Amino acid sequence: MDEVKQIVTDIQGGDIKPIYFLMGEEPYYIDKIAGYIEKNVLTDDEKGFNQMVLYGKDVTIDDIVGNAKRYPMMAEKQVVIVKEAQHLSRTIENLEAYALNPQPTTVLVICYKYKTIDKRKKLYKAAGKSGLVYESKKLYENQVSEWIRRVLAGKGYTIQPKAAQMLVEFLGTDLSKIDKEFEKLTIILPKGTQISPEVIEENIGISKDYNNFELRKAIGEKDILKATRIINYFAQNPKDNPIVMTVSLLYNFFSQLLQYHGLSDHTRASVASALKINPYFVGEYQTAARNYPMKKVSAIVSYLREADIKSKGVGASNLPPGDLLKELVAKILM
Repeated sequence: MDEVKQIVTDIQGGDIKPIYFLMGEEPYYIDKIAGYIEKNVLTDDEKGFNQMVLYGKDVTIDDIVGNAKRYPMMAEKQVVIVKEAQHLSRTIENLEAYALNPQPTTVLVICYKYKTIDKRKKLYKAAGKSGLVYESKKLYENQVSEWIRRVLAGKGYTIQPKAAQMLVEFLGTDLSKIDKEFEKLTIILPKGTQISPEVIEENIGISKDYNNFELRKAIGEKDILKATRIINYFAQNPKDNPIVMTVSLLYNFFSQLLQYHGLSDHTRASVASALKINPYFVGEYQTAARNYPMKKVSAIVSYLREADIKSKGVGASNLPPGDLLKELVAKILM
């Protein structure tokens, strides 16, 4: 995120590279950088003759180089953006010759999504020497809540930890999806608003009471009544609450709980650091650890593995997903 800000700051300051090779598993920042260049490097008057968007599945490396070597018309620079360049993975190394000697009046942007080029190959070195190579790495689930906080802070908002967790559990690690929900919220809410679970429920449609976050908390507290209400709601709304997602999140929770039991230092800061969680949630692990000793947690992890296999149709009985979940939660709470 900081690297992306620096790239934008450099462009704003006039430090514009002849090549931007944007690659990696996370497409969000690749799109953001390419989008910024597309909107801001040329004026609206210059774009008509000097800005071109190509698509990897429709062009060859020769086509890209041919366009990149053109001279701008009535402008200092031209911009050539190649989207979906991963479709050129078999021939992308042929771009090396151009990368060694790029046209100084061209800004060539290569959007190479979901994969990376070999850093040992000549293209990587040539593109890095003549221009800029940026790798957009996929965020782990435990990093997304902090990303949400930072992005919203940049927009002038704050968010409660539970609200951030609700977004992660509902939308996963897809940053583009999360950002689209941010766009809705920032249209509706004035700057300075603190986004709460109630705001998420009202504007995005995620229930603040019936979600995996609350189920995990209820199970950790051994609140049988609350856990039962939530899984009954899940059973009645299976499309919005897929069992695969619930089992996965519970598996992560109890795997972390196993790790918690193995820690020698159970202070809030130490646990948050070791488990890579927000300190706000440490209390949940402390409570769950009192209710579930290590031996029981090991058994629960086995139950969750078995449920995961069944939920994916491997060796499953004829039980519907809702009943599989009820059976699982009953075993956990025994």
